[in-house]
Amino acid sequence: MQENTYVAIMAGGIGSRFWPASREERPKQFLDIMGAGQSLIRQTFERFRKLCPPSNIFVVTNKQYAALVKAQIPELTDNQILTEPSRNNTAPCIAYTAFKLQALNPEANLIVAPSDHIIAKEEAFLKALQQGLAFTRQNDALLTLGITPTRPDTGYGYIEVDAQSRVEEGQVLKVASFREKPGLATAEQYLAAGHYFWNAGIFIWRASALLNAFQAHAPEIHRILGEGIPVYNTDAEQAFIDKAYPTTPSISVDYAIMEQSSQVYTLPADIGWSDLGTWASLHAESPKDEDGNAVQGGQAYLEDCWNNLIRAPKDKQVVIGGLEDFIIVDEGGVLLIWPKSREQEIKGVVASLSGK
Repeated sequence: MQENTYVAIMAGGIGSRFWPASREERPKQFLDIMGAGQSLIRQTFERFRKLCPPSNIFVVTNKQYAALVKAQIPELTDNQILTEPSRNNTAPCIAYTAFKLQALNPEANLIVAPSDHIIAKEEAFLKALQQGLAFTRQNDALLTLGITPTRPDTGYGYIEVDAQSRVEEGQVLKVASFREKPGLATAEQYLAAGHYFWNAGIFIWRASALLNAFQAHAPEIHRILGEGIPVYNTDAEQAFIDKAYPTTPSISVDYAIMEQSSQVYTLPADIGWSDLGTWASLHAESPKDEDGNAVQGGQAYLEDCWNNLIRAPKDKQVVIGGLEDFIIVDEGGVLLIWPKSREQEIKGVVASLSGK
């Protein structure tokens, strides 16, 4: 059934929390943010080509990043790069992908995943996807991976399953509800309860089942993008999308579909996942010295320093003393020195600077 398996990699974000490394013209998914020798999107592509042929992997991105996608994944044809003319959140993006792939193959069984996440346990990840694909092949289900939580994290949304469910890897479970990012006390309760999972935004569904859900729960998106059925995968597709796509409601797929449908399931998975959403999460995932400092690039001399993230050009000597829990990033003509405990403020700082 591999010929019916497709992957859509979402790569349209601007990654503002990783400023100054991530900029609007070259956001984090196109950077080697882990120092692994490959950009995050290239690593994601390499991961998925073990599941299906490159011809079945598509990338959905903003129009301004099409050339970056092509440069980093030259295996893709132009038809495999879906370019959004506007940022309308994930529901229109995913609906567009589903219409296009169903036009290509009515039996398309589709994985949708972000381009910039870390998967440490790749074998377990691929196994979970294969289990999920087998389930959606036989069921009109909207399936999401539920990441087994390892700590009471307040930065992730949660998926709740019935308290009486037998929770085990490989066992698909009916979703009871989606929960917004909780406070610490609530997150601790979720962890202790054992029937809550992190929502990673990794989905599996047949294109036909997904489009039925859009028709039922987000009919305006379905109507607008459905008018393009005759032109998908033709030379007229981009002109249609350029005109129609900006008129779609800007809404996430979670709000538009997943929280509305009665056919939503989750597959618990322990895959070493991180959304790599902030500098602090990069620090958590990076190798560290005995004092908890993670150094990328620069030649660092550290004295009385603990639990810092330091990222600098390879040929730069960096000397730091007396800092604890800081982010130090020297990149692209900008030097950022900021407390990790206040890193959520960086996005606002970037907005302030861009307004000057």
